[in-house]
Amino acid sequence: MAGRINDDDVKAVRDAIPIDAVVSEYLQLRNAGGGNLKGLCPFHDEKSPSFQVSPSKGLFYCFGCQQGGDTLDFVMKVDHLSFSEAVERLAAQAGITLRYEEGGYTPGRQQGERIRLVEAHKIAAQFYSEQLDGAEAEIGRTFLDDRGFDQSAAQHFGVGYSPAGWDHLVRFLRGRGFSDKEMILSGLAQDGRRGPIDRFRGRLMWPIRDITGEIVGFGARKLRDDDNGPKYLNTPETPLYKKSHVLYGIDLAKKDIAKTSRAVVVEGYTDVMACHLAGVTTAIATCGTAFGGDHVKILRRLLMDNSRAKVIFTFDGDAAGQRAALRAFEDDQKFAAHTAIAVSPGGMDPCELRLAQGDEAMEQLVESSTPLFEFAIRSVVDRHDSDSPEGQAAALEEAAPIVARIKDESIRHKYAIMLSGLLGYVTDNQFVVQRISRLARWERERRQRGASAGTGSGVTRVGPGPGGEPPASPARGGGLSAGAPPARRGPALNLRSPAHRVERELLKLALQRPELVSPAFDAFGVDEFTAPPYALVRQAVEEAGGTAAADGDFLTRVREAAPDDSARALVTELAVEPLHTRREADELYAGTQLVAVRLAAVNQRITDIRGTLQRLGPNADAEHLAAVQNELWVLQQYGQSLRDRGAEAL
Repeated sequence: MAGRINDDDVKAVRDAIPIDAVVSEYLQLRNAGGGNLKGLCPFHDEKSPSFQVSPSKGLFYCFGCQQGGDTLDFVMKVDHLSFSEAVERLAAQAGITLRYEEGGYTPGRQQGERIRLVEAHKIAAQFYSEQLDGAEAEIGRTFLDDRGFDQSAAQHFGVGYSPAGWDHLVRFLRGRGFSDKEMILSGLAQDGRRGPIDRFRGRLMWPIRDITGEIVGFGARKLRDDDNGPKYLNTPETPLYKKSHVLYGIDLAKKDIAKTSRAVVVEGYTDVMACHLAGVTTAIATCGTAFGGDHVKILRRLLMDNSRAKVIFTFDGDAAGQRAALRAFEDDQKFAAHTAIAVSPGGMDPCELRLAQGDEAMEQLVESSTPLFEFAIRSVVDRHDSDSPEGQAAALEEAAPIVARIKDESIRHKYAIMLSGLLGYVTDNQFVVQRISRLARWERERRQRGASAGTGSGVTRVGPGPGGEPPASPARGGGLSAGAPPARRGPALNLRSPAHRVERELLKLALQRPELVSPAFDAFGVDEFTAPPYALVRQAVEEAGGTAAADGDFLTRVREAAPDDSARALVTELAVEPLHTRREADELYAGTQLVAVRLAAVNQRITDIRGTLQRLGPNADAEHLAAVQNELWVLQQYGQSLRDRGAEAL
């Protein structure tokens, strides 16, 4: 059992790697203003970026799904790691040696499961790479050479060779301290009659990396006729490797994909190699599965769904390639990017094309791509005899539903006209257009019925803000003194309330620009924040030492002082959300928010006291009545002073 990681080491890890450097390994970030960055959220599907990163504060927050936190939280959430595993991963990247409270420096056995499996893959990749130089691997080197890949190409992509024996890698990993259980769990070994044996034997090996560059699996190519296994054998599903969640070459291509807003999807490992060596450095491939929705999510986060973005699929021109292209069509509209098909001449794959015609042919192939909608329509029409009425009717019956599924109405109309021309309805294209319009309407109504059937009861968030606040209590305490925050019950916060909006803005200033509101903010009572979730944040600021004690760890202390995950998420949200000012926040702006919150509290207390006076009536105790009237007079004078003098009266 691993000991608790030393707190100073956790802090050192948090501070060592900027949060934007970590997040940008997974998605493209762009300037959001105010020192923040934005991108498409990796935790839910969205069309426009609501995910924001604040490098200066070391925090991220999504205003769409309310996920947020610091660098460690991001790594934990995006890669499904435990806290200790996230610390260990970032510590390894930063070169920090971790100390554990119950036993000194961390030995290998104390590392988290995922860290151990990643390390096993890293060592296995080095082992396979070294084996490629041996005599037995001559057949593998010949395979690569025949396809135009020299030694430097093999090294660049980490290509290796797995020896043909039963347990070469197993014995090697045992010598490096890995258990049989770890080797089987990683997919590097499998159960044999007398214990674990190598999963990959006598094959050419490609390491498969995730978007961060960590090796999570392998693809193995058969080399010998006596190998009765499949042509390509991949790592099985493991805690590290999910074939629908990885794209081969994404670690090498991601920067150029983000830079050029273009991705080229090919079919195999050697195709990726050929493209990159020919200068098409945005090439990626799936790993033993069709291109699907999870692959779309990976690319969308890099492409940012801008209108200039383009995804190009390269498929063989045979029937299987056309079917693959039509499957890709099903996912096309999950992109805002333009999607296209590039069909290799003569049925050659990119690797064969590079060998036959050189590097320039690869670039020409990509540049000569056809829009995916057009390719899908032409592929269907070409299968029918469009010169005969029967063939035209059959082609229309098959192609019309494809066009009808195009969600953009203007694009759908243009392709309806194109289909009409391909079918020979030159003088009667309205027949085709109307047919497709009806199908599109039926499809839209079907989706709406499905959405209605799947809608459950729930709470609708009220107000224009990015939200995420827990429910608010309708009651509020009286007075201006500090006290325990109210319990969170009742209806959702009404963020249209001016009081709630200004409370939110003041808390944002306290978290983002504490120097502007200190020391006045620290004198505010918890009960001056009428929204119970905001009162919890105010309490957390107080427990963290107040704004007067703000330093580099201030936000961390506030988040740790939050009583629960909801309050902690709200702290993160407020720390990242831009301030509602068109100019740079200054003391004047901060003073306006301070006065507004205090004045609202004063006015509410005045209202409460007037109600008390009414209840007391003319027969009240004279001394008690005088005290209440005096408090009312003092508050009225203070309120007038706030209105006249502003922040000077605080």
